[in-house]
Amino acid sequence: MKITVIGGTGLIGSQLVSRLGKAGHEVVASSLSTGVDLLTGEGLDQALDGAETVVNVSNSPTFDAASPDFFRTTVGNLLAAGERAGVRHQVALSIVGVDQVPQLDYYRAKTLQEELVRSGPTPYSIVRATQFFEFMDAVLSWTADENAVRLPSTPVQPIATADVVAALADVATAPPLNGTLNVAGPDVFSLDELGRRTLAARKDERAVVIDEQAGMFAAVEGDVLVARPGARLAPTRYEDWLNAAR
Repeated sequence: MKITVIGGTGLIGSQLVSRLGKAGHEVVASSLSTGVDLLTGEGLDQALDGAETVVNVSNSPTFDAASPDFFRTTVGNLLAAGERAGVRHQVALSIVGVDQVPQLDYYRAKTLQEELVRSGPTPYSIVRATQFFEFMDAVLSWTADENAVRLPSTPVQPIATADVVAALADVATAPPLNGTLNVAGPDVFSLDELGRRTLAARKDERAVVIDEQAGMFAAVEGDVLVARPGARLAPTRYEDWLNAAR
């Protein structure tokens, strides 16, 4: 099967390209660095030529109010190019609970992306994942100083990117869902507890202070970022991933 991965040189995309290639598929990794510009459409026709499936793991360059325009334009270009190329399956990576956090510009933008894919001309699958283990350092840095890290107690169910890639690969090589698959890690934490575990594993003695107004996840209400029944639960536990990363 020929599969084009849009965003194929990034954190998720590069792993997905490798996994699909090892499974014997013909894989095209497409990104700005390979001459494919989603915003203008440049290079899309060539990247999708002969592809049966397209997996879109590209991301907006900003998380602010400009992100809806990015997804509106890029998804429109990708769907149109896919229709011209005869693509039979469009796969998009999104976020668990994304439509439950309208306070965040980026989450509204990702919700728009999902809506565009659902209403597009091609059979589709949407894979919603929870927050990545690999993003925890960035989350800590948003509200950290030399003495402490401030985090809200928002419930999260983080997942290793390798497990997200495994789910994407399974979906990309199967018939379209014409629906959504949720994937999540095996354990639920409050974000402040996750922060404490991360700092402890790295021998960082800074305190984690609960601050319900701190950082992006302060806008999240309740447990909407936790997977609901029926989600695919990944095998990798955060503690094991931390130990392996060390």
